[in-house]
Amino acid sequence: MQSKLSDIELIEQTLAGNQSAYTDLVKRHQRFVFTLAMRFAKGREDAEEIAQDCFIKAYRSLASFQGQSKFSTWLYSIVYTTAMTFLRKKRVATDSIDDESIHIQVENHSGYDVNNAENKSKSFYLNQAIEQLLPDDAIIITLFYKGEQSLEEIGQALGMEANTVKVKLFRARQRLKEKLERNLKHEVKELI
Repeated sequence: MQSKLSDIELIEQTLAGNQSAYTDLVKRHQRFVFTLAMRFAKGREDAEEIAQDCFIKAYRSLASFQGQSKFSTWLYSIVYTTAMTFLRKKRVATDSIDDESIHIQVENHSGYDVNNAENKSKSFYLNQAIEQLLPDDAIIITLFYKGEQSLEEIGQALGMEANTVKVKLFRARQRLKEKLERNLKHEVKELI
């Protein structure tokens, strides 16, 4: 089964003409690419367009992938540049914190699990706070924590030095903390 093949093996098969290998590669990375696109676009349709453009660009440029970094790092750099180009074209206000169009999809479970509900609640507030960050902060937080990318890999994806990423990550964490404190303070007031 091809899903057990590494990214490099799937790339080699794709370059040899096996289109289903690229489909497997897309399936493997589509969820996270979409998540990153959502950090920029803030709207599902725009994020889907960005994600689709990224996979088309990746396919066309696949032969230029040299394997010096992980495929995911290379792909995320395409997401970043595609999203920035998209934002320039759309001239979207990136600092809006009142965007209500983003919804977190919650899996349906039969039965109630307190730990699961608590984790979903934490995830909801964390995602809500990340959505309120500027796209540069949101992308660094997302790549580091959700994408489990190293500072060096994030630097490669975003075209900056690892030390710069470290500083930006520190500052993004501070801003995320402020957003969480503000959001949760508001939520506590609503509960009382």
